Amino acid sequence: MSKINSFSKNELIRYSRHFNIPEFGLEAQEKLKKSSVLVVGAGGLGSPVLLYLAAAGVGRIGIVEFDVVDESNLQRQVLYTTEDVGKSKAQLAKKRLMALNPFIKIILHETKLTSENALEIISQYDVVADGTDNFPTRYLVNDACVLAGKVNIFASIFRFEGQVAVFNFLQEDGKLSANYRDMFPTPPPPGMVPNCAEGGVLGVLPGIIGSMQASEVIKVLTGIGEPLVNRFFMFDAASFTMRTLKIRRNEEISISQLIDYEDFCGMTQNNEIDKIKTITILELKEWMAEKVDFQLIDVREEFEHEIFNIGGELIPSGEILENAERINRAKKVVIYCRSGARSATAIAQLQELGSFDNLYNLEGGMLAWEAES
Repeated sequence: MSKINSFSKNELIRYSRHFNIPEFGLEAQEKLKKSSVLVVGAGGLGSPVLLYLAAAGVGRIGIVEFDVVDESNLQRQVLYTTEDVGKSKAQLAKKRLMALNPFIKIILHETKLTSENALEIISQYDVVADGTDNFPTRYLVNDACVLAGKVNIFASIFRFEGQVAVFNFLQEDGKLSANYRDMFPTPPPPGMVPNCAEGGVLGVLPGIIGSMQASEVIKVLTGIGEPLVNRFFMFDAASFTMRTLKIRRNEEISISQLIDYEDFCGMTQNNEIDKIKTITILELKEWMAEKVDFQLIDVREEFEHEIFNIGGELIPSGEILENAERINRAKKVVIYCRSGARSATAIAQLQELGSFDNLYNLEGGMLAWEAES
């Protein structure tokens, strides 16, 4: 049967610009239609990746996302609008993508990717596009792709810089290409590399890098072009400079099972986070109403404090140790941030000094405060 019979008249019109490319044509478009991609994360990177893969005609697209839209997302996550704040990203993404291309199928996995479910989810797809912003999930996605025999199209963004690579690709010689662990065998120490919420990201950067990531997905699925295999691409938007590093597989690194990635990345050991005392929003409000004598500290950045705060001294988390003398040791101290993550790290750093046993982390931070107000 002619490949043209695989497409409806409307599909032939929709994908006509692909058909006009001599190296692409009907054959490559049919491969896209029969392919499946799992996009992990529907945020900054996931937005352009999902939009372009859906528009390109990838037949089945899975989305792993359990978060809701926050107003701070709208600076870069172009899938969403102001009216979407507080709503499910996964549900909104599906609605938007189906409106863009009704000839594809969208499957939602509204759950956190874990060592318990990663293999089951990833095994359902041909290729994985990793758009996560934290190290535990990056290592989890990489290891699960290795164990499931799936190609991992990796991308990351931070401030002005972006990175793209194609990992675990089956080469012509029958050998697998390098994977994420071959370049980064171990994660950086906890707190050394902040995520986008803490360190910031240029709003347009996810669009640039996410488009490159989507391009690599399409190349891998269709077999057209030369994917970023055994190469690590880096882009700096501030200077508009690019570098591509050669990487190679390390045969000494073996991945045999999925592990506890929070533990592997130092999130649950070798620090003081598990010893941190917490206080709920309700309990803090009771302290305030009863005029309990305590110190309140905001460890967010100055601009975040200006947007909204509940009082207290402003000491950004990156400056907490050098300002330790400003923190009272004789009475209770409540430390807060946007979600409770930076404040927990700040408390852990202070407790390692050995002279603080009076610190409380505000559970959920300002996100929880606003939700309960």
